[in-house]
Amino acid sequence: MAKVAFLGLGVMGGPMAGHLKAKGHEVTVYNRTLAKAEAWVKKHGGAMAPTPAKAAEGADFVMACVGNDDDLRQICTGEGGALAAMNRGAVFVDHTTVSAAVTREMSAEAARLGLGYVDAPVSGGQAGAENGVLSIMCGGAQADYDRAEPVMAAYARVCKRLGDSGAGQLAKMVNQICIAGLVQGLSEGMLFAEKAGLDGKALVEVISQGAAGSWQMANRHATMLDGKFDYGFAVDWMRKDLGICLKTADEIGAPLPVTALVDQFYKDVQAMGGGRWDTSSLIERMRAPGKKG
Repeated sequence: MAKVAFLGLGVMGGPMAGHLKAKGHEVTVYNRTLAKAEAWVKKHGGAMAPTPAKAAEGADFVMACVGNDDDLRQICTGEGGALAAMNRGAVFVDHTTVSAAVTREMSAEAARLGLGYVDAPVSGGQAGAENGVLSIMCGGAQADYDRAEPVMAAYARVCKRLGDSGAGQLAKMVNQICIAGLVQGLSEGMLFAEKAGLDGKALVEVISQGAAGSWQMANRHATMLDGKFDYGFAVDWMRKDLGICLKTADEIGAPLPVTALVDQFYKDVQAMGGGRWDTSSLIERMRAPGKKG
């Protein structure tokens, strides 16, 4: 069993850290909001620390799941940051969805300090984190990945190294690009069924068994039809991710016309007050008066 620090106890990080503790690892947690760390320790045991640096002291692995590029820089190299406090040879594993650029920046700093670094963004949403069945896309040196993979297995359905530093983040961009188009297509299909007078739930029992089937259809069609959007990944976070995708696409010359359009649709959802709704709320945008597409 390893000595692990976990930085960030949101809807994803909290359950992931809990799985590490349940598997017998020695876990110390840090969260910017102290009350969340206190609640986690009360529920799971383990220890908490007042700064990323204090959490990282003596750890074999430091896992992070925070919000964005700036948050990652702060916990890594800001005041009280983790990297400078880590023991030489320890590995930093970042589960945050961030840009490949900041990943390479933090990986280079880790290497300068004699540390390993794995970018390991996840897919599967809050339910995947709670059930320990996340898909993890990794980048970094093979040796660092090989050391970290058995620890990540505590909350993974599948975990795979896809290349050097930044490859995990690039893979997560592909994941989000694919999801954006799928959710819009599903929204259009379910709205069409509504307008045509079909029983959407009965319909999905049939078409989900054919070529139209997807995780989104299986897990979100019923709540979409019921107008309930409190499940899974929030629109605000999806727009953050799609912004990273679109910026990177411009840099590498990859056209993303559908992704760019769906990003603007999510902007409309935010304007409707749905920033904290889950991503399947694209259907609600089309239900709104005046929205035709």
